[in-house]
Amino acid sequence: MTSIESKWGSSYRLIAAEKWRAKSAAMGRNVTRALVEHARPASGMKVLDLASGTGEPAISLASRVGPEGEVTALDLSKDLLAIAEQRAQQRRLTNFRTCEADAHDLPFPDNAFDLVTCRFGIMFFADCEKALREVRRVLKPGGRACFVAWGPFEQPYWASTMGIVQKHVGGSLLEPGTANMFRFADPGSLAKLLHHAGFVSVEEEVTQVGWTWPGSAEEVWEYAQAVSAPFRPLLERIPEDKREQIDDEVLAAVRQYEDSGRIKFGVTVVFASGSKPSCFRRVPSSPEISVLP
Repeated sequence: MTSIESKWGSSYRLIAAEKWRAKSAAMGRNVTRALVEHARPASGMKVLDLASGTGEPAISLASRVGPEGEVTALDLSKDLLAIAEQRAQQRRLTNFRTCEADAHDLPFPDNAFDLVTCRFGIMFFADCEKALREVRRVLKPGGRACFVAWGPFEQPYWASTMGIVQKHVGGSLLEPGTANMFRFADPGSLAKLLHHAGFVSVEEEVTQVGWTWPGSAEEVWEYAQAVSAPFRPLLERIPEDKREQIDDEVLAAVRQYEDSGRIKFGVTVVFASGSKPSCFRRVPSSPEISVLP
């Protein structure tokens, strides 16, 4: 487990996950819906959701595949998965299960799932191609893998928070040697990786979706600091004598997106998908990739 992964499941994030559960879910709802629609789950499917955290999109997928289907939410953090289980129980989902495991070494037999999904997780995999080959292994022939990753850093949510911090403290935005959460912002980069891992009918699309916080700018800033584990080293570099100034600038920047008591950012994300070949065949040397603007 990497240091980022350790921090991702640490106590401060768990506390934040509980405190902001409803509002965090509301902010990410449009991305979740878009990924579920992109994945096209059908009744009776067996689905694996990677890096599920506190349960989405796994819970939404479980509602779509029905009682004849099954969704497995996988994550490295048993504490986050416990929250996911609680949320599923509250919705009386009987087709939802959790699994504490590493995406690089999936504890499932070959050809076990019809669909694999991952929301904002693939960027943090230590060896993306190895993890994708594991995904391809556990998919049934013809099964699909669908991912959503962050687009560029230069967009309202990040620029108005972590961008302002970096402007004041300098240095690296992200800790050198750790996973770059914006690694797939370059068009075609995630699609290319899927092809190299043996997927076919690969598609990628960069799009904008709603990203609205149902509350105040102060809440957004508190939440961002609590859950954004990759930016923890950046936040820890804030000198005490600059903290008030940075807070004021962040809040002023965030309030630019305020509308009727909500913060309407909008985010740019990357959707990518690929299928496991329906039969054993040589992967073509020229990628079958469709990249949409």
